Amino acid sequence: MGSLYQRGKKGIWWVQYYDGHGKAIRESAKTTKKTEAERLLKKREGDIAEGKNPGLYFDRVKFDELAEDFLSDYRINQKKSLVRAHRSIGHLKETFGGARITQITTPKIQAYIEQRLDQGAANASINRELAALKRMLNLGAKQTPAKVDRVPYIPMLKESNTRKGFFEHGDFLALREALPSYLKGFVTFAYKTGWRVSEIRDLKWNQVDREQGIVRLEPGESKNDEGRTVYLDSELKEVFAHQWDMRDNLIPFVFLNREHTDKIKDFRFAWHKAFETANIPKRLFHDFRRTAVRNLVRSGVSERVAMQISGHKTRSIFDRYNIVSDSDLRLAANRLEGHLEAQDVGRHKIDTISILSTKEGSNKND
Repeated sequence: MGSLYQRGKKGIWWVQYYDGHGKAIRESAKTTKKTEAERLLKKREGDIAEGKNPGLYFDRVKFDELAEDFLSDYRINQKKSLVRAHRSIGHLKETFGGARITQITTPKIQAYIEQRLDQGAANASINRELAALKRMLNLGAKQTPAKVDRVPYIPMLKESNTRKGFFEHGDFLALREALPSYLKGFVTFAYKTGWRVSEIRDLKWNQVDREQGIVRLEPGESKNDEGRTVYLDSELKEVFAHQWDMRDNLIPFVFLNREHTDKIKDFRFAWHKAFETANIPKRLFHDFRRTAVRNLVRSGVSERVAMQISGHKTRSIFDRYNIVSDSDLRLAANRLEGHLEAQDVGRHKIDTISILSTKEGSNKND
């Protein structure tokens, strides 16, 4: 059984209780009122009876400890977004670094959101940071013994900054013409398949069947960890034939940098310069992903097959990329107009036949 006692000149009450292994734990109730100290003692004994860690233990766990557990989970599971996870933890540490987990409450999280908004952070970026915080706390709650008693409510922001850029075919051709030769095949493959830039950068010759015209990503090599197979059309076969001729036997990658010494890495300068040369609106490389999805669907490829080619795992994300352009809307208007005009012509024919039939009937009666 636990006990109560007072210490110091101010008469602060302390509680003593025993954990599940019989070890004595002493904790200050931080009050001069005996009834409040009794409530704390009952709570601690109740937690231990239920097999939980006493609240004093949770008070000792700090943000930095859980943050390291969170990053360790990313490393163990070889998650591809480890860099972004480090970035999110870096922002969270500016506010919660050194804080006890019990001090991370909903009001404190709301204050963090306001602070990030004042810094000019986008809603999507803040949501990624909040998702990291939620994941970190949930991992702590699932551990044995648990490091987190309860996960506070974490409000998420509405994301209204979803990018909707894509390449019209003419703009793509102008951009490719303005790019250095070593990037032409690189962007052509991106334009037609919608693969992520990291997937194209890391593509190796052992993933390519040149005779059959097939490129494969094995399970675990893509962001969603699912395998993928793409059949090359005639233009892409020419691209891979050119890359094969330009290859270095010591380098396994398909697309090499300007010096042919390694895979393509940072090409931002050449990318931005090409837009200026081509005199077209600037786009993100990721816009190739939206463009490929849009072109595949509009060319008659089923959405399921398009998802297999681009590597979209869920329908909701695929729908975000299958965007509608002004030309799509104009085409829809033209098709609707043609449909209605065809109906008017058909109705006019029916009315004419009806009138002629009426006249013929009148003539016979006469």
